[in-house]
Amino acid sequence: MASGSSLAGKVAIVTGASGGIGKATGIALAKAGVKVALAARRKDKLEEVAKQISENGGVSICVETDVTKRDQIKALVHETITKLGPVDILVNNAGLWYYSLMQNQMEDLWEEQIDVNIKGLTNCAAAVLDGMIKQRSGHIVNMSSDSGKKLSIHIFSLCHISNGYPGLAVYTGTKFYVEGFSQTLRQEVCKFGIRVTCIQPGDVSVEDRDKTHPDPQSKDLDTAYQAGKLLDPTDIANAVLYAVSQPENVAINEVLVQNREFPL
Repeated sequence: MASGSSLAGKVAIVTGASGGIGKATGIALAKAGVKVALAARRKDKLEEVAKQISENGGVSICVETDVTKRDQIKALVHETITKLGPVDILVNNAGLWYYSLMQNQMEDLWEEQIDVNIKGLTNCAAAVLDGMIKQRSGHIVNMSSDSGKKLSIHIFSLCHISNGYPGLAVYTGTKFYVEGFSQTLRQEVCKFGIRVTCIQPGDVSVEDRDKTHPDPQSKDLDTAYQAGKLLDPTDIANAVLYAVSQPENVAINEVLVQNREFPL
């Protein structure tokens, strides 16, 4: 644990912390001296992350949480405050995606992405707001995607207006929500000393990537995976750490992280 860090002693909640970006972020924050509440549905995986943090001298707790359940989110925040202290940082990382062509009408997959990526993220942010407003400080980090950035970059240009990601129509829509939600929330809460950062990762290596291809017709669309051009979760964790480590008067509103060979 880095006791000399500007983050030392702060308290963070990281959702989706059982693997991938969430796991890497929880470990990185703990190394910087943050006390971390690790939240996800897989308690056994959370305990593995907590063990790694403990072995490195960090402090964490595991809270089994389904972000689609509002009562579980409230319980997560309550347990974090009770065991670690007031929440300084929320890393709204829980999310999922599926490659699925719209023509194949895989409605259950649409609902699952909307429930986690939109409703879950919104409810997590809402659950920490009261405490952050009362303490007049806090940092909400929302995990978006380059798919939520790509069209918005080109929409006002004279070219590349149709630059979407085929097979990710619903996922892309959820990440556009994250972008708009983050921008508006930032305007609402900045007067309370609260910062809102949107992290926009490119394609990241994850466990069980084949599970993101329930629609066999869409597998060929996962071009970054086929080319082996994937970011590591620690690349995104480092971006989160950079954003939350800034002085209180500095706001990092957006961080776009991509593989060098896959620029927008």
